[in-house]
Amino acid sequence: MTYFKELRLNRRAFMGGVMGASILGITPALGAATPAGAHAVAFTGSGAVAVGDVFLISEDGGASWRQGTRPDRKPVALTTHPERPNRLIVALEGGGVAVSYNQGEPLVPGGRGLPATEIAALATAARLPDTLYAAIPGDGLWRSEDAGENWEFVMDRPFIAGEERDVLSLASVDLASGMGGIWLYGGSTAGLQRVPDCFCRWQDVQPEHALDALLEGAKAPDMVPLPAGEPVWALVSSPAAPNRLWAALPSGIWASIDAGLIWSKANSLGAAALASDPTNPDTLVAAAEGRLLHSRDAGLSWTASTIL
Repeated sequence: MTYFKELRLNRRAFMGGVMGASILGITPALGAATPAGAHAVAFTGSGAVAVGDVFLISEDGGASWRQGTRPDRKPVALTTHPERPNRLIVALEGGGVAVSYNQGEPLVPGGRGLPATEIAALATAARLPDTLYAAIPGDGLWRSEDAGENWEFVMDRPFIAGEERDVLSLASVDLASGMGGIWLYGGSTAGLQRVPDCFCRWQDVQPEHALDALLEGAKAPDMVPLPAGEPVWALVSSPAAPNRLWAALPSGIWASIDAGLIWSKANSLGAAALASDPTNPDTLVAAAEGRLLHSRDAGLSWTASTIL
């Protein structure tokens, strides 16, 4: 039984257990950086993909990687969807997106309608595999409903601590709340917010029916948000367990088992990118300081990956 399955009893037990386990650290030591300087990761139907100067492919959940092709333009972000197991959507350095159905080879350009500037984050809609979202610094949120070929503007940037903030990471989460049950979580330069798929407004993460409970005089639900003011470099949920989220901040990797109401620090790893296996939420891969690592206990401990 996995660590998180053992902690289903209550949220406070989860907090205490994860905080204690955060001392596990990374084993073995990080080792040498990859030749590709990995900075983006994703799971596809056939395994995991990482990218830096070249594509890296893993068929064993991130434990080992082999080098793939070297793209003409450097990818800066990736997104995939379990219902499109061989498709990889790539945001390119300098702007634009491309699509591959063979682990990065070839990359077919798309992105009609997007501003000619670089994308900071990509995500695929949880229930709509051909609907994509892109966050553009200084601009806002864009959507494509044809797998990245055409795009339209849908949302301004979130307003946090008195000003608009750029979104650095995105995750589409399938929950039994919100408009249609789908929320798009955005990690910004100054914290976390989310928006329902109606795109009415960005808002802080709140418990379902929290306002009704307060009006009826009930106790407000427990909440422990992510540390205020920190940039959220990476954000991920697993389709197999959408209530479980992971976020990479300068202070480390943080985990939630209740869709972001209560967060606990899982590890002090400073990761630039995270990905969760869509079939096993305990399996994660991370890019940290140009290195690739993998976890088999939902992010509590990490092991350096082998580059073949």
